[in-house]
Amino acid sequence: MNLNQIHNVYFIGIGGIGMSALARYFKYIGKQVSGYDKTPTILTNELIESGIAIHFEDDINLIPKDYFVENTLVIITPAVPRTHSEWNFFLERDYQVKKRAEVLGIITKDTFCFAVAGTHGKTTTSSILGHILHESGADVTAFIGGIVENYNSNLIGSGKTVTVVEADEFDRSFLHLHPDIACVTSMDADHLDIYGTSDAIEESFTEFANKVEDKRRLFITTDLPLSGITVGVNEEAVYNAFNIRIEDGSYVFDVKTPTEVLKDFRFGLPGRHNLMNALMAFAMAVNFGTPTDAIAKALASFQGIRRRFSYQIRSKKLVYIDDYAHHPTEINAVHQAVRELYPNKKVLAVFQPHLFSRTKDFADDFAKSLSQFDEVLLMDIYPARELPMEGVTSDWLLSKMENENKKLVSKEDLIATMLKSDAPILVTIGAGDIGEMVGAIKKALNEKNI
Repeated sequence: MNLNQIHNVYFIGIGGIGMSALARYFKYIGKQVSGYDKTPTILTNELIESGIAIHFEDDINLIPKDYFVENTLVIITPAVPRTHSEWNFFLERDYQVKKRAEVLGIITKDTFCFAVAGTHGKTTTSSILGHILHESGADVTAFIGGIVENYNSNLIGSGKTVTVVEADEFDRSFLHLHPDIACVTSMDADHLDIYGTSDAIEESFTEFANKVEDKRRLFITTDLPLSGITVGVNEEAVYNAFNIRIEDGSYVFDVKTPTEVLKDFRFGLPGRHNLMNALMAFAMAVNFGTPTDAIAKALASFQGIRRRFSYQIRSKKLVYIDDYAHHPTEINAVHQAVRELYPNKKVLAVFQPHLFSRTKDFADDFAKSLSQFDEVLLMDIYPARELPMEGVTSDWLLSKMENENKKLVSKEDLIATMLKSDAPILVTIGAGDIGEMVGAIKKALNEKNI
């Protein structure tokens, strides 16, 4: 496919975090962009404000009349059902219909491509890496699966020769990419509704890793069964962060590289998992040839990602943090960061499970992770692309939790219930529509504490 011949780009599922980054990109390079999504969100509002036409009804009459077969690319998200009438309209008329991952593969094929893979840490690592490269003057465009606070966007830069992408394992999407430098941050079991077994997931990651022929350009954590350059925090690795301390709410640390020891890097995102993400981005940037003083400056200025340990309220009286975590490992990381920052303080966690299949597959691990908090409010399961599964409910998950301070809560009652808590530290967690409630929760908490 020659993207130069494409004048129009139509998205089915334009409001997804990855899809919206592509929409911004095509808008920026001068294409006419429009699309459909199921419901309005903060992201779709931002796209509309940028001049992209979006509708929320599956209706072929709403497709622009000048989007002809010969000059239009249609991009779909895997979350859209096969019965979608607009999708079928395009298929029946032989339009070029591609998945997001296929389009990323086309865009990045003729660039120097950094690909960040892993069941956890992709968004943060790719955001840090994109920020480092952009700040150091590289001709980069980074496609991010989250809104980076420094740019208020999920697109960093407008470069033509270097790209940074999240290598998404869902639906084996990352196998469409052509990485020159890559990393794998983790290979935990996830998306078992797609893969079936953890062995199948591992095989897929191995296939992705084999796309990088020069293993000196593949970066991995020390626990992964892959060949590559190891990266670790306080452990034996080729790139190792050590002498870690907290100063003024930020990590300060030293780094051992293959050739030298560098001192006093500063990084503001809490949690050892984020320190690992920063070190992974550091190693990839060094391999690319980025000066270490430029890396240090970029790490210190990185402000984080919306819904990744995102502070909403940060006062002496009350702290409210919002996080996208939707897997037990990610919840453990949030817990570790909160306990490190606020030892001996009561923590209330609100969790909205994401997907019936994921809840079923990891129920015991979810129960264990959530039980670590002092108080837990559990919302109904957010179905996303799935239909309910018999017996898989939040009530069932709640019954597995050992914490006595646990309670089911509806969306309608959530804010009122949170206001009754005496916990000075509150955390909302989940990848569903709980993210749309953050503003209202923040407002209510602020009014209570005036």
